[in-house]
Amino acid sequence: MASPAEAPKIATIQNDSVAPKMPNPHYRQQEESISVALTHDILDPLSIMAEVKSPKAGAIVLFAGTTRDNFDGKPVTHLEYTSYPPRALQTMISIARSVKAKHSLTAICMIHRLGVVPISEESILIAVSAPHRHAAWRGGEEALEECKEKAEVWKLEEFGGEEGGVWRANRDGAKGVRYDGGPEEG
Repeated sequence: MASPAEAPKIATIQNDSVAPKMPNPHYRQQEESISVALTHDILDPLSIMAEVKSPKAGAIVLFAGTTRDNFDGKPVTHLEYTSYPPRALQTMISIARSVKAKHSLTAICMIHRLGVVPISEESILIAVSAPHRHAAWRGGEEALEECKEKAEVWKLEEFGGEEGGVWRANRDGAKGVRYDGGPEEG
């Protein structure tokens, strides 16, 4: 069992002085060579790549998930993400630890945006570094798929020309629950 000094920390970050490399994450959990975060700010791919850069790495792989303008033949106006941050960070750090060990990664960083994400903007960035490209490719893809499957992050898809939207967990694919935007009946 880790001592309190070795235990991962969850921090609410109010300004850039706490996390100089990342774009002002609202929630962040970090340990050696692993960083995960949730933020309402615009994501910066270069910053996350800097988080995993190392002289021990011969490859860096960056995945940037963006909001596309359609889903299942319907025009999408934007996505809105919400989360239960303490649990989502715990899940994300667990995924990062597992993927890092399995693929012998040098470092891994995952950051998910919360709130409204307009068309063409990034909602998730995952960067991994490894001594060789094959491990980096495999590790990056596995981190993404595991995050989509397990992290406690949900999205509301808003469609053009329709009132309300559809709430989905990332793992739901085409399934979802219709939301009309009105007050809940009880």
